[in-house]
Amino acid sequence: FVRADLNVPLDADLNISDDTRVRAAIPTLKYLVDNGAKVLLTSHLGRPKSGPEDKFRLNPVVPRLSELLGIEVKKVDDCIGEEVEAAASKLENGEVLVLDNVRFYSEETANDADFAEKLAANADLYVNDAFGTAHRAHASTEGVTKFLSPAVAGFCMQKELDYLDGAVAEPPRPFA
Repeated sequence: FVRADLNVPLDADLNISDDTRVRAAIPTLKYLVDNGAKVLLTSHLGRPKSGPEDKFRLNPVVPRLSELLGIEVKKVDDCIGEEVEAAASKLENGEVLVLDNVRFYSEETANDADFAEKLAANADLYVNDAFGTAHRAHASTEGVTKFLSPAVAGFCMQKELDYLDGAVAEPPRPFA
C-alpha cells in the first residue's frame, strides 16, 4: 500500500497543469514495479465536501503514471470495498492499481481505525511517499500503520527527510 502525494493542480478540463508531484512518486513506484511488487497506490486530490465528486477523482493522474512508468496503470473508483478487493486480487507482479481519492470518505481525515483497516486489507506493507501530508494523522498516513508492517518511507519521503535533516543539522551560514 503506497500513499503518495498526487494532489496535482488541474485546469478547467481536468488536465494536469503541473505534474511535479506525479514525477516525484516515480522512483518509489518504479523500484516497486521493477522488483515485482503488486502496488496499491492512493492519494488525496483537493478537498471534496462529502463523498465522490468527479472533479476530485484521481483519473487524470493515471495516464501520466502509465507514461512515466512505461506500463498500463489500472484504477478503481473507490479506495475500499469489494471493487478494490476484486481488482487487487487480479494484480500481477509489477502492476500498479490506483485506488481513488481517500478524502471521499470523512473517515480519512478523522483517522478512523475501521477505515484504516479497510485501506490496509489488501496489502502486506506500507510505503509512505507523501511528505506533504505526513504531518497529518489521517487514516492513509498514520492509521494504516497499525495494520501494516513494515511501514517504510518511500524515496521521495526519504529525500525530503534527508534535506530537512541537513538543513537543521548543518544550516548554511549566515543562518537567519
